[in-house]
Order: sequence, then C-alpha cells, then structure tokens
Amino acid sequence: MNTIILDTLEFANKLKAGGFTDQQAETQARAIAEIVERQLVSRQDFDQHQSEIKRDIHESENKLEIRIKELETTLRKDIEILRAETKRDVAETKAELIRWVVGVGILQIAIITALLLRLANRI
Repeated sequence: MNTIILDTLEFANKLKAGGFTDQQAETQARAIAEIVERQLVSRQDFDQHQSEIKRDIHESENKLEIRIKELETTLRKDIEILRAETKRDVAETKAELIRWVVGVGILQIAIITALLLRLANRI
C-alpha cells in the first residue's frame, strides 16, 4: 500500500468554499484520494524501482563489455589470419617475380650469346 498523504479534509473544505455541497465535496475528496492512492507511487516504491532499473542497466553494461571483448578477440584473430595470408601472397608473388626475372635474364644471355656467335662467324 502506498503511503501518499492527501489532506482530504482540506481539499473538501476548499471545494465547499468554491460552492460545492458538503456531500459533493466529501465525495470528490474521497474519489481523488482513491485515485491518488492507486495511481501515484510512494517514494519507497520509486526508489525500489529506480534501484531495479540501475541494477538492470549495470547487468546490461557488463554483458555488453563481455560481448565487446569477445568481438575484439575475434577481430584480432581475423586480422592475424589476414596478415598471414597477405604475407604468404606477397612471398608467392615475389617468388614468381624472381622466376620471371631470372627467366628473362637467361633469355637475354641466350640472345646475346647467339648474336655474338653469329657476329663471330661473320668476321
């Protein structure tokens, strides 16, 4: 039960001063008191609900922090995997480039040698 205090006597007296009959003023005062009792919350109820909300918020924050750390760990692993794949791809490309350079170098040597031999035969 809420402990909201409403001075029904003072309220009824104000209604009477405003032109209400005794019965109208008392009925209005009782009706308003019942509405206030049912609809308004006491400070204790408010504080209790506020504490529950704060607890729920704190629990949600903790869950979010845990989830963020999990995502961060997953992202770090994914980044490391991508880094390793990139290094592998660069190494493969480098090896292929070296093969091409060596192949072109050997081809150049062969062409130069053939030209020199042909030139030597003409002299």
